[in-house]
Amino acid sequence: MQLTDIRKITGFIEISTGLHIGSGNTEMHIGGSDNPVIKHPHTNQPYIPGSSLKGKIRSLLEWRSGLAAVNGGSPVGYKFYDQCEDPGEKSSALLIIKLFGVSGGDELTKEQALTVGPSRLIFRDCLLDEDWVKKITGKSLPLTEIKMENTIDRVRGVAEHPRNVERVPAGARFNFEVAIKILDTEKEEEMLTTLFDGLKLLEMDSLGGSGSRGYGRIAFTLTSKDYQEKLNNAKPFEKAGK
Repeated sequence: MQLTDIRKITGFIEISTGLHIGSGNTEMHIGGSDNPVIKHPHTNQPYIPGSSLKGKIRSLLEWRSGLAAVNGGSPVGYKFYDQCEDPGEKSSALLIIKLFGVSGGDELTKEQALTVGPSRLIFRDCLLDEDWVKKITGKSLPLTEIKMENTIDRVRGVAEHPRNVERVPAGARFNFEVAIKILDTEKEEEMLTTLFDGLKLLEMDSLGGSGSRGYGRIAFTLTSKDYQEKLNNAKPFEKAGK
């Protein structure tokens, strides 16, 4: 097993609808939001954590392969792969583990670790594109918006329990980069195809919270024309036998 290359796939993430990735901040601030987005502590600008991309893409690929339901909703780890009897499920599980890594509960022997190898994918945090920030701040516009939400009393038809949610507005643009390790023991094309299937699934679904309410629709614009063509031509459900 030898590392032969590390490929970088770069570009932009374009936000088509308001994006909310929460900061987990439970402290209330006067004039602030009940539910703020995560921001860089030095610039106070919103960003997309690499962990958010990695987690959502992994989840979608596990659902696409049918493993999410088979594994009871838990992330697919080495224990599931080791005990799996179905050849198709076992193959899909190993590919996902190779790309995204083992789960936190896995304790592998040296032999098992060599079967899996290092996590192939590295998702970088996505910072706001500097040109977009200059454009917005030059117009004295904010980098986030506050959206009011409430629940509706089904009998009286009135709004109740108002709350506000901070979002990155539609039109925002973030830098994007994912790196993929290439080893001499595997098929590079299979790894890349699965990655682009995952990116396509994310475009079809949503990123962050409240996706069912219209939040988090995104699109990737990749720097490499070849990679962009791979993404445009990705058909994840055909490859899944659907």
